[in-house]
Amino acid sequence: MFNSDIFNFMKPKNELENQGEWAETRPFIPDELWVKCPACKNMILTSDLEDNLKVCSKCGHHFRTNARYRINITVDEDSFKEMDADLVSENILDFPEYTRKLKTSKMSSGENESVICGTAEIEGSKTVLCVMDSSFMMGSMGTVTGEKITRAFEYATENNLPVVVFTVSGGARMQEGILSLMQMAKTSGAVKRHSDKGLLYITVLTDPTTGGVTASFAMEGDIILAEPKALIGFAGPRVIEQTIRQKLPKDFQTAEFLLEKGFVDAVVNRKDMKKTLSKLLKLHSKEGI
Repeated sequence: MFNSDIFNFMKPKNELENQGEWAETRPFIPDELWVKCPACKNMILTSDLEDNLKVCSKCGHHFRTNARYRINITVDEDSFKEMDADLVSENILDFPEYTRKLKTSKMSSGENESVICGTAEIEGSKTVLCVMDSSFMMGSMGTVTGEKITRAFEYATENNLPVVVFTVSGGARMQEGILSLMQMAKTSGAVKRHSDKGLLYITVLTDPTTGGVTASFAMEGDIILAEPKALIGFAGPRVIEQTIRQKLPKDFQTAEFLLEKGFVDAVVNRKDMKKTLSKLLKLHSKEGI
């Protein structure tokens, strides 16, 4: 007769290996309770991170935020009035998988497009505000993105208002081809007409601001601010190194590097951004500070 005990090769568990009982008694810690900082690798309580405007209290790393959060921490309460919220992108070139990606981006981000535009007040100063959102196809610029930003500048020009734009983008949206690249010229034209009327334009470059957005409206502000350590550039450092066959500096394309070279006017911490924008808006208003 077959004796199962002879073939029982399982090592008997001791008391310390009684994982079932330990699993029942150990405290439950939800994954959402802690966040690991990608810069210093320290674990941060999610509640502490929220209280600190999503900035690491250990090393000062600025976490990426979505557009709605950015608006909430920047403008006066209940002052934001959205414009052109109904504009949505379509697969105009019948690019493979683009329709599915648009649907997925809308569901994951809760937004119709990679930029939110509207009017708002920042410590009492009325302005037109455009905030790009990295959670929608990495803030890429398609035809609707360019159209919304152009309309925002045209509204500001007609109503003699300043414009504040928060940028974050991987560049032009390849699924829309040349039509996406055309938005660089269209938005730049709107910026120029706004400037010709003597109106103020402030850009805030956040991580990352690259490609066609950098090569157009992102770097056309009268005053250019940036968040600490933000990646800012046109082509990526690897592409540049392969092209020029030279090793680039370690901090190349960071906000601090661009400040040193004169491409950025100031690097501003997130906690100071609202007050800084308020001072600049008041300084350039008719009333002054």
